Amino acid sequence: MYKYDQLDQTIVEERVAQFRDQVARRIAGELSEDEFKPLRLQNGLYLQLHAYMLRVAIPYGVLSSRQLRQLAHIACRYDRGWGHFTTRQNIQFNWIKLEEAPDALADLAKVQMHAIQTSGNCIRNTTTDQFAGAAADEIEDPRVWCEIIRQWSTFHPEFSFLPRKFKIAVTGSPNDRAAVRVHDIGLRMHKNARGEVGFEVIVGGGLGRTPFIGKTIRDFLPKQHLLSYLEAILRVYNQFGRRDNMYKARIKVLVHEIGIEAMREKVEAEWQAIKDGALQLPQDLVDQIAAHFAPPPFETLPAGIAPEYAQAFRTDFEFGLWARRNTAKHKQPGYAIVTISLKKEGEAPGDASAEQMQAVADIADRYSFGEIRVTHEQNLVLPHVKQADLPAVWRALKAYDLATPNVGLASDIIACPGLDYCALANARSIPVAQQIALRFKNWERAHDIGELKIKISGCINACGHHHVGHIGILGVDKAGEEYYQVTLGGSADQNASLGDLIGPGLDARQVVDAIDAIVETYLRIRQKDEIFLDTYRRVGLKPFKEAVYAAA
Repeated sequence: MYKYDQLDQTIVEERVAQFRDQVARRIAGELSEDEFKPLRLQNGLYLQLHAYMLRVAIPYGVLSSRQLRQLAHIACRYDRGWGHFTTRQNIQFNWIKLEEAPDALADLAKVQMHAIQTSGNCIRNTTTDQFAGAAADEIEDPRVWCEIIRQWSTFHPEFSFLPRKFKIAVTGSPNDRAAVRVHDIGLRMHKNARGEVGFEVIVGGGLGRTPFIGKTIRDFLPKQHLLSYLEAILRVYNQFGRRDNMYKARIKVLVHEIGIEAMREKVEAEWQAIKDGALQLPQDLVDQIAAHFAPPPFETLPAGIAPEYAQAFRTDFEFGLWARRNTAKHKQPGYAIVTISLKKEGEAPGDASAEQMQAVADIADRYSFGEIRVTHEQNLVLPHVKQADLPAVWRALKAYDLATPNVGLASDIIACPGLDYCALANARSIPVAQQIALRFKNWERAHDIGELKIKISGCINACGHHHVGHIGILGVDKAGEEYYQVTLGGSADQNASLGDLIGPGLDARQVVDAIDAIVETYLRIRQKDEIFLDTYRRVGLKPFKEAVYAAA
């Protein structure tokens, strides 16, 4: 993983000192809240319903065990013993005291972490596939390019005050686990007819108030031109993006209003002027950064199933259930990828206690080369575990309530903090997610249902990605009451789609029964080997809508 050089470390330490002075002036009354707000947001500090919230950057979702232990320390020392992992592969602490925020940032800087550009109208944390560098289907490790983007975009003076926030995602696999088609810019690595690896560049995706699936602006971009092409897109957006209306300020609205052809013409014209200049990436620089992401010292193991794993799978039903759902194929023979579910039934999705973070750090040190990943689906990953060690990893996780075998199932719900914490929310997300998870707790039923992605947001900003849930739930305010709109058929993968609204909103007492009715309808009408999304795309909205409103 990437290690800071002296320049990186100096930047974060100087930023801590600057913010410490700004906080002192705010507390002393020398800065008003209006004056202080842009300063705190540039350091990831939000003022929420009950307290300040600190959003910490986890670049492209990669953590060392040392960093995870420090996050556990932050949770204990400055919060209430918990952290919330987000759909941007970051972590949020919801109970920060203003006077202690600079100390928290100083502690983060000790382990090469910060909260810079986790808020504001700038380029946010670049995200990627949580299996990067390990996935069996990977064409090339996208983390290298995420780090290049991070270095280019951090404190970029031209893009510090964009019309609106800006999000980039990169995938290096044909199976998109990074949701690149619902980002301002999505980058999909693939090979051209000559076998060269480059990028499909997708622009104008995004969720929120006006959701769009991104459109391809360039089919194949050679890797050495990545930064110049991104710069060209950002310059066009900075010039033509709507600054008169914050609800129409995202690049997705610009692309929609002028059309992808006009957008392509403007970007190409800008790019031709800069493509052969200073932003062209020399191979030695790429190699230098790539060296940070060299594979760990894997053991040479035989191909096939490790005997220890096969024995446990055959004799321990509970382990087999977990291994079936929570492990994935690794590119290195004899190894596996482990997803740690942060979705134990009845708990807040994406939350981890300080004790659990410490435990995961210890397990990573022992079994996964000290490396952890954060997923955009609010889980954690141990990317490099020997198959033979999987039973021991499962037992260690089980001791800390981290072995729920539900990855990709109905209870593996994405949920934003909602009205329990967020000042923007219209409705609660966490209680609804908890109730749905408990409804589908029965393992036999859950595995019979199969893959089902349920996502819930407490407001139109869509931090829970409800638009691209197989079942999406949006909390809305209706005359002071919390109601929930339900959408069906969304997806964030390589075949991305936005969900269809089934009809009028449902109150909090109805929504869980409505989800149950949708699932029962699917079980009744599905064909062999169909997951929920397949069935929905085959039959459409009608049978599900009828079932929901009959139940309501």
